[in-house]
Amino acid sequence: MITSSSMALRLLRGAIAAAVLGAGLAHGAGFPEKPVTLVVPYPPGGATDTVARIMAKGLAARLGQTVIVDNKAGAGTVIGAGAVANAPPDGYTLLISSNTTFTINPALKAKLPYDPLKSFESIGLLGSSPLVLLAHPSLPANSVAELVALAKAQPGKLSFASFGAGTTSHFAGEMFKLMTGTNIVHVPYKGSAPAMQDLIGGQVQLSFDTNVASIPQIQAGKVKGLAVTSRKPSASLPKLPSVAQAGYPDYEMVPWITIVAPRGLAAPARAALGKAFADCVNDPALRAELQKVGVDVAYEPGSAYDTRVADELPRLRAYVHKAGLTVD
Repeated sequence: MITSSSMALRLLRGAIAAAVLGAGLAHGAGFPEKPVTLVVPYPPGGATDTVARIMAKGLAARLGQTVIVDNKAGAGTVIGAGAVANAPPDGYTLLISSNTTFTINPALKAKLPYDPLKSFESIGLLGSSPLVLLAHPSLPANSVAELVALAKAQPGKLSFASFGAGTTSHFAGEMFKLMTGTNIVHVPYKGSAPAMQDLIGGQVQLSFDTNVASIPQIQAGKVKGLAVTSRKPSASLPKLPSVAQAGYPDYEMVPWITIVAPRGLAAPARAALGKAFADCVNDPALRAELQKVGVDVAYEPGSAYDTRVADELPRLRAYVHKAGLTVD
């Protein structure tokens, strides 16, 4: 026999259970509920890795969850980018990279495990990091003009390091060779850090690397900077001229940096990540930290990514065709 008191107790228990279940469902709808992984498609210690660790710290503080930096290097960013493209579009796996991944690889390579527009959507763009034409201190050239003269006098004798075949670094070197009419041998590495190590060690005479990686080595006197690859001098290296200023006005190769997720994010994840990203890049202390390592910070919302790719990719494909470039 069920009494009125026992019935009331059962109703109370049911109400409590429903409240607990409802709270659980509401919590499950939130984002993020677990750590977020930020994939870096380069080895530890390079320019993108440095920027990623700064951003991971800022994002973690704003998302309330740990942001784990996961280095997946190889194939000129293709391995890391492919892994993220095939991850669930739940916001828990992100990629930080430059136009190496999103426009240069698609311009150079016929087959990729991702499509820059169909596979990814951007959380936001944080700015750019102009490349620097670097030389070993022993190289008897202290300007672009002197380097061009030396390279023409010794065709095929000089070599330049890049941080991977098909990267912005590789592309910058090939553009330099084409526009200056020089024959300099390309030596690809698996990331910025090993390329810089061999430049410092004298195994290669030249390199194209980012401001982020170049500035501390220039300041330490381990390498010397000859020029930057932006059309105008960079604020972080104001004393260095640009290659364009050195007599090649059409020369420009500037990596822009973005964080993307697999396309198809749910609205709550997109909103949370987008806000956290914007708050990071617009925070004066974090901006200063990025600028200190050589990033020219200029926040753009994620929607700017599609426009950039749609504009830049056809131009680069046309240049690759005209120059007859191939991936080593």
